[in-house]
Amino acid sequence: MPDFWEHPKEAQAQMKKIKDIQAWIDGYAEVEDAVDELQIAWEFVKDGEMEESELDAMYASTIDKIERLELRNMLRREEDKLGVVLKINSGAGGTESQDWASMLMRMYLRWCEAHGYKTSIANLLEGDEAGIKSCTINVEGDFAYGYLKSENGVHRLVRVSPYNAQGKRMTSFASVFVTPLVDDTIEVKVEPALLSWDTFRSGGAGGQNVNKVESGVRLRYQFTDPYTGEKEEILIENTETRDQPKNKENAMRQLRSILYDKELQHRLQEQAKVEAGKMKIEWGSQIRSYVFDDRRVKDHRTGHQTSDVGGVMDGDLDGFIKAYLMEFAATEQHD
Repeated sequence: MPDFWEHPKEAQAQMKKIKDIQAWIDGYAEVEDAVDELQIAWEFVKDGEMEESELDAMYASTIDKIERLELRNMLRREEDKLGVVLKINSGAGGTESQDWASMLMRMYLRWCEAHGYKTSIANLLEGDEAGIKSCTINVEGDFAYGYLKSENGVHRLVRVSPYNAQGKRMTSFASVFVTPLVDDTIEVKVEPALLSWDTFRSGGAGGQNVNKVESGVRLRYQFTDPYTGEKEEILIENTETRDQPKNKENAMRQLRSILYDKELQHRLQEQAKVEAGKMKIEWGSQIRSYVFDDRRVKDHRTGHQTSDVGGVMDGDLDGFIKAYLMEFAATEQHD
């Protein structure tokens, strides 16, 4: 098509499809090459030209490649390919819960870093003494939502609190909300008449210019659910940059992501009504417990657990994500 690039939006969508297909081809080719090399290596071992330990390492690497491709096969929904808006709110309990929320923020940032995802802090409200009250992280990259949707829910911490003089065991909660970060290929209708803006001075850490310029933006959107008629005000604050127009653009992207997610949740709930055994979609359910003193992190949905508490808090979440996707993703596919 000679006029292919004259329609940038359609061209971008088409190039994304090509990129997705190419990723599958590359993944299959990588697995095929690994299997072929494994068969050759086995012959070398039989002839005494290779150590068994080398063969074992190649076998483990091949299994890892197959499992990664199998895991990606679980991510077939339209929204799975998108980035993520990940919001963390501390629960009741003051400093202890706020500290827990900041530990979760670090955990997710470490996971994203290890997987090559680009992250930006859209908004951060610091705790009174330590930790954070809330934060919003934008995660950009292929399939970020598909992987991180497993993190949506309430996370429970049990530990001997460093903030408690009696050394008592304390239980803290933090909520994690995960919504797809929409891109330009996703159509979302925003009614300008329902929008209003405030500006404010950004607080917190930020260098010399902080509190001098009203770069922070607050967006309010009067939303009416088209299915239930319920009304709500969607409130978004963005202090990501010192450039107010850029913050407005980022806030609008978050609004479009929230509206898209509302439609998505309705679609999933309708699907759940007709699918026997479908996991109930719960935004407020307790999904995982982190018990520091017993060296145990357990997911209550899949039963997956590990004693490597330190590794998990450093971002090693793949075991939990994989267990969730292998158990539930197949029931989430479109008809």
